[in-house]
Amino acid sequence: MSTMSQRDLEELVEKVVKGEIPFHKLEQVTGNANIATLVRRKALERKLGIALPSIGSTIIDFAEAVGRNIENPIGAVQIPLGIAGPLKINGEYARGEFYIPLATTEGALVASVNRGCKAITLSGGARTRILYDGMTRAPLFWTPDIDTAIRLVRWVEENYNDIKAVAESTTKHGKLIRIEPFLVGNNVWLRFVFETGDAMGMNMVTIATDKACRFIKERFPGQVRYVTLSGNMCVDKKPALINLLHGRGKTVVAEAIVKRDVVEKVLKTTPEAIVEVNTRKNLLGSARAGSLSYNAHFANIIAAIFIATGQDVAQVVESSMGYTWAELRGEDLYISVTLPSLEVGTVGGGTRLPTQREALQIMGVAGGGDPPGTNAKKFAEIVAAAVLAGELNLLAVLAAGHLAEAHIRLGRGGILRRG
Repeated sequence: MSTMSQRDLEELVEKVVKGEIPFHKLEQVTGNANIATLVRRKALERKLGIALPSIGSTIIDFAEAVGRNIENPIGAVQIPLGIAGPLKINGEYARGEFYIPLATTEGALVASVNRGCKAITLSGGARTRILYDGMTRAPLFWTPDIDTAIRLVRWVEENYNDIKAVAESTTKHGKLIRIEPFLVGNNVWLRFVFETGDAMGMNMVTIATDKACRFIKERFPGQVRYVTLSGNMCVDKKPALINLLHGRGKTVVAEAIVKRDVVEKVLKTTPEAIVEVNTRKNLLGSARAGSLSYNAHFANIIAAIFIATGQDVAQVVESSMGYTWAELRGEDLYISVTLPSLEVGTVGGGTRLPTQREALQIMGVAGGGDPPGTNAKKFAEIVAAAVLAGELNLLAVLAAGHLAEAHIRLGRGGILRRG
């Protein structure tokens, strides 16, 4: 059913409104995801007595999105997209000047990152390095006692190569690099760690780990029960110390030496003031609050980039954990950010969507890299450098006492009224 007359459309909408056809059956009934989306939206409008023309205005082809990115679609939402930069990066994978797409509804955020980009670029750029790369899934096994639990861990270590072969049989790009065991009484978690190429890789490692666990359950010469594929030691979409210590996704550092004259002229403060604010706010304040990580607003920049580029937005939770460090370097300012658990990809998931793919193209990281994995690593370095820019500027604004003024000017429409 590629087309539908107005009469047929109205009849179908009415059947949905009456409950004769449930929302989730429309793709099956129509055979066309785009028509199903239209019918679902019109039925919802009729049920609620409202109009949804803006939600219905989208370039997304739901024939591509349904089954990959969405269920029960009615249209799409739009978020303003801004650009910050250029930002000079001297990375292992990202080298040159980059523009950063930021999707947000928070006034002042793009301007904040943009000014940080200017200060870093005028000072020679940010240096970025990836320290670790590994996506995890941690299934949980029950054993009858601690002796069996220990035997299970030893058996997994002794049979690692066979387990690796089974896991990797499910994927072209995933490579199992280790299995980390954790025990509590008779419970055993096996934290599988994979390299996943240019994909963020959560689905990849889930499928691979499940097959490996079924192999373990069948072959282990002892009593064992495969309780759950995810035992919350992964740890996905939750803040956790293990991700800060062991890493998940990519562990990235971005640093810069910002010249004193740039700090004074562009950021309107001094290196000494920025160091003090970072020490007393990000370090002491975070410690006093019991925070798991010590930074000013990593989540702001990471969320805006994630939305713009089709990342799994819920993973902002662990991706935005991290540390900001600042110190004097002679007369200049040294500043760095460390992100232990940055989970990004340039293929799969929402990166297939048209506007998100274009946002990745702005940074030169859309699709798979050559060799595989290089685009995702380049992207991770760009994200870390953008976080550095945003963190630098916010610390400077706080040091100068300009935070409230900036939000009045940029967050309440003042930029247009005041010029």
